[in-house]
This record gives sequence, C-alpha cells and structure tokens, in this order.
Amino acid sequence: MTEVTGGSTDEAKWLRWRSVANLYHAYFTGLILTVVTRRGTADAAEFVFRVFRRQQQERFLPGLKKLGLSHLPPAVAAAQYHYLSNWIGGVSVEYMYETDRKAWIRYPPPRWIWRGTAICGVPGEVSRAMLRGWHANNGVSLGNPNLGFVCTKQSVEGQDGLEGYYCEYDHALEIDQRLVFAQHLEAPIFDPATAPALPVASWPKPRLEKAYRNYAMEYVRTAAPVMVQLFGPEDAGYLLHLTGKLIGMQYFDEVARGFSAGRGTAKDFAAFLCALFEAQDDAVGINESGGAFEIRQQTWKLMADVADYHPACARVMEGLFEGLAAGCGRYINVGMRPAAGTPPFLWSIG
Repeated sequence: MTEVTGGSTDEAKWLRWRSVANLYHAYFTGLILTVVTRRGTADAAEFVFRVFRRQQQERFLPGLKKLGLSHLPPAVAAAQYHYLSNWIGGVSVEYMYETDRKAWIRYPPPRWIWRGTAICGVPGEVSRAMLRGWHANNGVSLGNPNLGFVCTKQSVEGQDGLEGYYCEYDHALEIDQRLVFAQHLEAPIFDPATAPALPVASWPKPRLEKAYRNYAMEYVRTAAPVMVQLFGPEDAGYLLHLTGKLIGMQYFDEVARGFSAGRGTAKDFAAFLCALFEAQDDAVGINESGGAFEIRQQTWKLMADVADYHPACARVMEGLFEGLAAGCGRYINVGMRPAAGTPPFLWSIG
C-alpha cells in the first residue's frame, strides 16, 4: 500500500474506516436474514426486538446527553435523537417538528438496515420488532409514561419508507399502547433548513468518520451476545459463523478496495487482514514461516467490556475471515487457535 501524507493520510484512513463500516453493516443485515431463513419469522422478530431494546437501554440516554438534546421536550428529544444519531451513521433520515408534544421521524428509501435486495426478505413482523424494541421504549427511559410512538408507514410492506411520530399524550400509556399504527396518516414534508445540526466545533470531521464506523460495528457488538442468549452457544455460533462466511465471500472485493488491496495469495490476504485489524483499532503482530503466516491478535475492541460476552461470539470473526479469504483467492486457509474465544487470538493463514 502506498504511503501518503497530510490530508491524503486522513482520507485514506477514513476510507478504510468506511470499508469496515460497510462490512459490519452487511454482516448485521445478513445476520437478521440468516435467522429469518434458518429459524423463521417468530425467532427473527424476537432476536431483532432484543437487539434493539438492548441498544436502546444502553445508548439512548447517554446519546441524548452527548448530542446536547436532554433539555428538549420528550417527543422532540426522542425524534431529534433518532435523526442525528442515524445521520451520523450514514442513514437516510428526516425529522419534522409539529409541536412540543409531536415530532416526526422518517426513514426514506433506500433503507439502511435492509441493504439492497435484503429488503425483499424481511417480514413485516421483524420490522415491527425493531420499533417495539427501541422507539416504543423511549418514554420509559425518559421517565415519561405518556410518550409513545405512532408508526404510519413501513417500507417492508411496500410503502415509501418507515415513518411515524413521537406523541406525548395526556395520560399514561399501557405497554401495548406505546407503539401503535395509523397507516392512514402521512408525515409532513421534510425541510432540511429546519432540521437539527451537530455543532461543528465538537463534531469535527475525524470524530464524525470514526462515529460512522462505530455505528455499524455497534450493531454487531450488540447482536452477537443476544444471539448466544437467545439460541444457545452451539446454535448461535453456527449462525454467527455461517453469516460471516457468506458476507465475507460476497463483500471482499468491495471492502478490499478501501484498503487499496485486491485478490491474491495468502501473503496478500495476511497483509489485508492486518490492515483490517488496524482499521478496527485492534493491535496485532505478524510472523511468516515457510510461506505460512501467523497473526497474533492482542485485542478485540468490538467485544471489549461486554459484560455478558460468550466465547461463541468469536465465531463472528471466524466466519468473516474465512469468507474474506475465499473472496481473496482459492485455497487460502484461515484458522484460529487457541479456540478459547478470548484474546489473544492466533490466526494461521496459508
């Protein structure tokens, strides 16, 4: 890879970060489809519900503070949070203020989460589970039992986006009232000039680029332990590994372009994998012996500090690296030892 300096160095680094984001974005979408096709709609909906509820409980209130939204009325704060946090992650999103007690959020096509043709394989029940997991729980997190979410469209059902509004009612809501559907309603037209914006001083370009990368990775960080809890280590490990291998094979060319890499030999793949680790903020070292390579992975930032981490989560990497190796070239073998599921990992490539 050619060494560059100054602004070109930053641009090259950000391109690698975006390539990492694309890989994990594809993995998360693929994981949902794997559950849909291997375990059925009900299991997929439960999985999606748990992933989004976990993220909501971990990220919503800290995110409000980080984005400077905590002082706003509950409906407005919730809607602006979804607008800004998703915008940072590269999601197509719109925000429309109506009153202090009613604010809209809309995700126009193309939908980020159901990437490309994947949208054709997502049942409506799975899409609704995402809303139940996150949007319906914001009022609870804010200590406001009057706040609910009204969904007016769902793109997976053939409508022109996912949209709805946060509404603060005059009374406390029961659990089944926190998310309701009103498909006869239509969101107002989005006016970018009235949308909230991040302060440039506290959100410079490097921070935005890293946040873009982390947005996609965070979904996998959340999904892997949820998968193990829901389906057990053996079944979850199989699904995590299978998804990784499929996605790695499909996306090697796209991801490798961001690293100025391409198809080749085991040596080429070892160099690519080291660069991928670096772009994920993981520390590695590499040794070569007789045409075979060993990469010692010292850290795995993706799963660092996950309290309920299980060794089966490491099958995310096993699958991805096997798939990426297959995309790089035939007969490139990748193996992990010891198979303890925690760093340091030793990866053999030959």
